[in-house]
Amino acid sequence: MCLGIPGQIVEITDEARMMALAEVSGVRRAVNVACIADGPLQGLIGEWALIHVGFAMAKIDEDEAAQTLAALHELGETQEALEQMAAGDAALEGRV
Repeated sequence: MCLGIPGQIVEITDEARMMALAEVSGVRRAVNVACIADGPLQGLIGEWALIHVGFAMAKIDEDEAAQTLAALHELGETQEALEQMAAGDAALEGRV
């Protein structure tokens, strides 16, 4: 199952590579914002996006993000998704 989890863009880390930091349920992770960039990257700070496998796939509004996070928490899937994201990061970094 593919799962996009809401995250808020908190910092642009590398404009040339279109990389940013997104906070996903209290965990900060590097994400590529190429799919949601529609102007200067600094304009993405504070925006919410659906994050999947290190990519911000689509912008969403804050209400949609809150509703999605609440539903995921109720279903108990948030922790599983965060663990999958961490495992994906580890695999990409060769730590597995």
